[in-house]
Amino acid sequence: MAVKYADGVVLGADSRTSTGTYVANRASDKITRICDNVWMCRSGSAADTQNVAAYVSRLAEEHAVSVSSAAAGAEERLTCDVKLVANLTKTIAYENKERLQAGMIIAGWDRKLGPQVYGIPLGGALVEAPFTVGGSGSAYVYGWCDDTFKEDMSRDEAETWVTRAISLAIARDASSGGVIRLVTIDGNGCERRMIQPIEQPPCDDELPQIKRAADVEMTT
Repeated sequence: MAVKYADGVVLGADSRTSTGTYVANRASDKITRICDNVWMCRSGSAADTQNVAAYVSRLAEEHAVSVSSAAAGAEERLTCDVKLVANLTKTIAYENKERLQAGMIIAGWDRKLGPQVYGIPLGGALVEAPFTVGGSGSAYVYGWCDDTFKEDMSRDEAETWVTRAISLAIARDASSGGVIRLVTIDGNGCERRMIQPIEQPPCDDELPQIKRAADVEMTT
């Protein structure tokens, strides 16, 4: 999932990759860097989305280098318009919709339009929104997201909101699990975080937070 806040965007994802009912990878990374200011969240076929991300990243970086001045620094050469990357991803997804099982989210920050979030679901549509959710766990949290989302959140509020949404999806969806990865992007760059299961907020039917904290204290 990804959400816009007042000064940037926050992308978040769990880390479980499933093959049917078998967990093939419990620590995968579903948030992929396209260029310095644009990242992609991936759901669906891991092979499909990894290849799309690699192809889009190469094209985006080639474009960034070609339009930059000779005096520009390395950071400037690896910066693209977020909408350009979203449209490129959408074109690839749409033109190959019969071959790909790929749902993607493009989010980032640029000087022209500021923070932006684009959803590219199966079939290759392109939808700009304040926030978007994808993957198997999204069906369990859409209502919660609609009910609790608010415009112009602070960075801390946005990161907390994304973390809570993903923890709820993990609690309900057998294909979601593991750690929660966050990427926050604004005009100053990007920052990555990893939230381990013991640090994730519990759901209503799980052990109270005080009990979890006591268990951790006893084992340390």
